[in-house]
Amino acid sequence: MILAGVLLKMGGYGLIRFNIEILPHAHIKFAPLLVILGVINIVYGAFTAFAQTNLKRRLASSSISHMGFILIGIASFTDLGLNGAMLQMLSHGLIAAALFFLSGTTYGRTHTLMMDEMGGMAKTMPKTFALFTTGAMASLALPGMSGFVGELTIFLGIATSDVYSQTFKVGIVFLTAVGLILTPIYLLSMLREVFYGESNPNLKIDPFQVDAQPREIFIATCLLLPVIGIGLYPKIATTSYDVKTTEIASKTRSALPIIVQQQSKDHYGFISAFPSLNKEVILTAPPLFSTIDN
Repeated sequence: MILAGVLLKMGGYGLIRFNIEILPHAHIKFAPLLVILGVINIVYGAFTAFAQTNLKRRLASSSISHMGFILIGIASFTDLGLNGAMLQMLSHGLIAAALFFLSGTTYGRTHTLMMDEMGGMAKTMPKTFALFTTGAMASLALPGMSGFVGELTIFLGIATSDVYSQTFKVGIVFLTAVGLILTPIYLLSMLREVFYGESNPNLKIDPFQVDAQPREIFIATCLLLPVIGIGLYPKIATTSYDVKTTEIASKTRSALPIIVQQQSKDHYGFISAFPSLNKEVILTAPPLFSTIDN
């Protein structure tokens, strides 16, 4: 729960606070690479999740896939994309923590994490099944939950970015959509293997605590309620950071004319199509570190 919910987000935080804010020139040059790595994360992580028969390993591979959206949002050069990356970090932190907690609850009853050894547990563990299904729906970006809002905002951010060429954006959006299609497949198949079908007669469930206890239900609910709340009203989360992300995105975009002036004409080839290449905009662009100089 700590690894996926907190520590995994330190990389995204570092990219925003150090890579973009302190080194915007370097970020501009490496941003296309971040977008490509983000797409690889999404698709490769989704296919890796398919191959896992261990419950926690499937959830871990799913986390790798979802981190790809954060890279794309960070490298979009738009307010929407950066806001979406922040929202995705917050959303996935809650969802992943809830799913790993519920997988631990399941392990405490079955003493196994192998999904092919489970089956038909919805009848014996209905409360755990309901909470697990809610978490899985949030993870696959069901509308009305925070995962949907975060991924949709990132999609809009990269699609409306005028920094990248149209061909590059179409390719990125298409491959990302492939990852979105794969996500519900491996999550729903996980639910099917664990909770649906016939019960495994060889599976020994703890007879004293078959289903989730009130303490476990309370912990899972505390993690899942904000997911639904943010999905229904995203401003609950976005108002806490949108001023800063807008400032960072604006500061990075102000460095674009400087980079264009210094680089060769075909620096990115078909990948980037930097806006405002005329000399008037370059000369009138605000200084990158004007606030520091003052």
